[in-house]
Amino acid sequence: MGLKIDNLSGGYAGNNVLKNVTFEVPNGKIVALIGLNGAGKSTTINHVIGQRPPYAGSILLNDIDISQDPTAFKQQIAYIPEQPILYDELTLEEHLHFMLASHNIDDEQHWQRVLVLLAKFRLDNKLHWLPIHFSKGMRQKVMIVAAFMLNAPLLVVDEPFLGLDTLAQKDVVRLMEEQARQGNGVLLTTHLLGSAANYVDTFVVLKDGQVDFIGSPEALAQKHNLSLANLDDFFDLSQEGQNNGPN
Repeated sequence: MGLKIDNLSGGYAGNNVLKNVTFEVPNGKIVALIGLNGAGKSTTINHVIGQRPPYAGSILLNDIDISQDPTAFKQQIAYIPEQPILYDELTLEEHLHFMLASHNIDDEQHWQRVLVLLAKFRLDNKLHWLPIHFSKGMRQKVMIVAAFMLNAPLLVVDEPFLGLDTLAQKDVVRLMEEQARQGNGVLLTTHLLGSAANYVDTFVVLKDGQVDFIGSPEALAQKHNLSLANLDDFFDLSQEGQNNGPN
């Protein structure tokens, strides 16, 4: 099972961005959704987390249809947005208890996992801080802790490394790999393809709102005559293809 997106069409404000998008994020796998700006990545993520209803097609997570039971669907998701979202009036500790309570898991066992994650990201001595005192990187780390503490069946991560130091980036990768080993699915967007090739199982390439490629990092590199180490050049090739296309 896992996440299954079938013939998804969607967008916003009447603008049909996605056209018959179909792909899966199996349980225990890490899937990266990639493409140039405007390809439809963020729109896809917004439909998956339930921010926008699809125009057509279906989105299922472990056989639960988001259109039929959105609450049960969303209960299975942990989400790390590109831009951190925090409440100005809540301390770090209050934020985390609030999120645990919203998932009905605000107990000692889960709080112990929270403390481990806080120590990993060097936030364990900032439980009583308000967001106004956090740097951008620290805000992002709060969102990371809040997502990983849930151990959800599906982790959705939108550009997880923005604002993070090198050590924190490595910790996030290890945690995503741990999620997959535990049988959870991970869907992320990233522009760092060279490093993603070391831990991603499948790349899904979006182009103009449609799926252009689905396959392993090795298959993507081979298709474009690149080495895994030079996979970041994929975006340069994609840009050239777009610029050289028909007018």
